[in-house]
Amino acid sequence: MFRLIVSVWLLLLPLAAQAQDCAPPPDLKDGWRIASPQSQGMDAALLCAIGARFEAWKEANAHSVLVLRNGQLVYERYFTGEDYRWGNPLGSVTHDATKPHDLRSISKSVVSLLVGIAVDRGWISLDQSVFAFFPEHADLRTPAKDAITIRHLLTMSAGLEWNEDLPYSNPRNSETAMNNAPDAARYVLGLPLMSTPGQVYNYSGGSAEVLAAILQKVSGRRIDVLSRDELFAPLGIAGSEWVSWRERPVVASGLRLRPRDLARIGQLVLDKGRWQGQQIVSENWIAESIAPQINGQGVFFYGYQWWLGRSLVEKRETVWAAGYGHGGQRLYILPEQNIVIVVHAGLYASPLQGAVGHIILNRHVLPAVSIR
Repeated sequence: MFRLIVSVWLLLLPLAAQAQDCAPPPDLKDGWRIASPQSQGMDAALLCAIGARFEAWKEANAHSVLVLRNGQLVYERYFTGEDYRWGNPLGSVTHDATKPHDLRSISKSVVSLLVGIAVDRGWISLDQSVFAFFPEHADLRTPAKDAITIRHLLTMSAGLEWNEDLPYSNPRNSETAMNNAPDAARYVLGLPLMSTPGQVYNYSGGSAEVLAAILQKVSGRRIDVLSRDELFAPLGIAGSEWVSWRERPVVASGLRLRPRDLARIGQLVLDKGRWQGQQIVSENWIAESIAPQINGQGVFFYGYQWWLGRSLVEKRETVWAAGYGHGGQRLYILPEQNIVIVVHAGLYASPLQGAVGHIILNRHVLPAVSIR
């Protein structure tokens, strides 16, 4: 009970009481421009208070916090805490800019960018039937299932039975069962249809897995190779890793990147598909991806494998798009404020995982903009 009281007190602690001086991010000669918060119209004390808050609030197990504005890195802080590599314990890790981190389901948002590249290249179109790509699974087809399209996979509205509400350690969890199946795409496509495709949102890691299988068929490359060639290399990202299970990449949740590299993904979306003058994915795709396509969970809308929400700070509404990952992984993109936020944490079994990113967004970053 005492620890719970302390955690709540730290959550509510006034920002002024936590503020401290902090050094600017180091220039690692990795392509990121470094700037002071003040030069980009942000209050430094509010950003610096992030470090003090999470150094004191050990239960939050924050690992990394990066804030970028106008394409420049204005705040970067790393912490020490217990961590995992896709469920396998790593012990206590002192995090820094060189260490890769699980993205978990932010992996799905990366898959969406690869689908956009495939659309741009003319390899696929969104309203193609998914079963058109899997003649080897013709025995699973029904007239109703033939209506499932790539667009439905992107919006998690394929209508197939799926349950990820169970713990991932439970073999009846749909994603766990899919990962353990000999053929992941066949497992997903063989599930019974529970609703008309396109009508009902149901969170499903199987959507990303089938999208990756389609991308492999049209490109001839597995998701780990395709992402390296078509996305990460143009962004200057080296050392990416897709965790493998049963000798295949874990598409829905297995991507690991360094924090500054995840920030490149966010900046790419913020800059409408461009990176350092190169159009990597079309502006139209980015616009569609982070536009509301369907009602998601709770108060969120959902785009193409991106969460869409809004914040109200000092009576000022801000809309944002985000990649969400289990354990507290967050990639926030704030188009109106020209801001990208990266958050990593190790809260894989904690109810706090949904709070840490929102505290950083709503109690530090947005107030730092609104008081300028």
